[in-house]
Amino acid sequence: MERRIWNKEMECMKRADLEKLQLERLKALIDYCDKNVKFYHDRFEKNNITADRIKTLSDIQYIPYTTKTDLRDNYPFGLFAVPKKELVRIHASSGTTGNPTVVGYTREDLENWSEQVARLVTAAGATEETVVQICFGYGMFTGALGLHYGLEKIGATVVPTSSGNTEKQLKFMRDFGTDAIVATPSYCLYLAESAREKANEFPMDNYKLKLGLLGSEGCTPEMRTQIEERWGGGFFCTDNYGMSELNGPGMSGECYMRNGLHINEDHFLCEVIDSQTGDVLEPGSTGELVVTNLTKRGIPMIRYRTRDITNINYEPCECGRTTARMSKIIGRSDDMLKIRGVNVFPSQIESALIGITSIGPHYQLVVRREGFADTLEVRVELIDASLLEIYSELEKLRRTIHDRIKTILGIEIKVSLVEPKTLERFTGKAKRVLDLRGESK
Repeated sequence: MERRIWNKEMECMKRADLEKLQLERLKALIDYCDKNVKFYHDRFEKNNITADRIKTLSDIQYIPYTTKTDLRDNYPFGLFAVPKKELVRIHASSGTTGNPTVVGYTREDLENWSEQVARLVTAAGATEETVVQICFGYGMFTGALGLHYGLEKIGATVVPTSSGNTEKQLKFMRDFGTDAIVATPSYCLYLAESAREKANEFPMDNYKLKLGLLGSEGCTPEMRTQIEERWGGGFFCTDNYGMSELNGPGMSGECYMRNGLHINEDHFLCEVIDSQTGDVLEPGSTGELVVTNLTKRGIPMIRYRTRDITNINYEPCECGRTTARMSKIIGRSDDMLKIRGVNVFPSQIESALIGITSIGPHYQLVVRREGFADTLEVRVELIDASLLEIYSELEKLRRTIHDRIKTILGIEIKVSLVEPKTLERFTGKAKRVLDLRGESK
């Protein structure tokens, strides 16, 4: 099978040439923001920053970070660099914890965005012959439209089913010969479960799925393996990464080697910092990802703190691309649970659970405050409800799960086994944590 590279000039550029391009674009971005965004102009003036004073890429460390709070404090258009007449699209977050974060796109931004996505879906294995079903929700969320335009750019056939209506999703997959899917990992797995439940009526060989372009939520290697096994037929999952503040999906994505997510470095300058101190870490270190979008014009973003935990490998990949690769997101610094002094990420629990027979892939973490200490309960679904009637087997399974999680976390936890299909399913991002610490007993 031929392995394609969408833009060899940029994706295979020598490191020295790439860093020279990044520096040119960084200086141009600083000058652009200084002239067009009062928020950045004031920051630059306060910190004595001008484009001429940026001599190397490392000089970016003297520019203060931009955060989600900055976007919300300047809601809706305070960080925009162009008048509304120059915008061709606006997206926004749900705003469940305050003002939404609003982002805008010029025509140039949309062209760059489509180019970024085109590279990543090509790296994953999509071509002009691909029939791809997009199961992300269309609307203010950037995921669906971002991947939609990038896939159309490479000539793929897009089926924009949006999220939900699982039976119709499966019908279209069978009838249209869909061979690729865009979805969250949890929904992709749920679709596979639903397909298998109706396998007597519609055998699994009616599905032609070969490629998964998964994103919008974390996916451990263990969960990826489980998704591929549930679909069968050689189904191959890849991960991609992005967020609306930086454009949307398209910042990075896996190639067929699945050895890290290739970063579109001509558009994005990435750093890894210590979440607590804000200090920039040495290359290869694990910490919080900070991103500067070098080419965005509608709402420029300099040193944006993503809160996502990762590390970056700058060695060339066996696929032929020379762009740096970030590891799969370990967790989020602001979603990390601290239980009795121990940092806990949901992905650690997921890794412990996957592979245990008799339980399904769905789980929930319940955090409570008892006395002066936090406690963690892990709720897990059984596959067969009849096991609830066999106390000895139930306790054996509970102890197995408990011991595996305790080995990873090093702390005592409670494990609750619940009936099949008890835990909520999600067509968008899965909500794994139920934090009850603020509730009175």
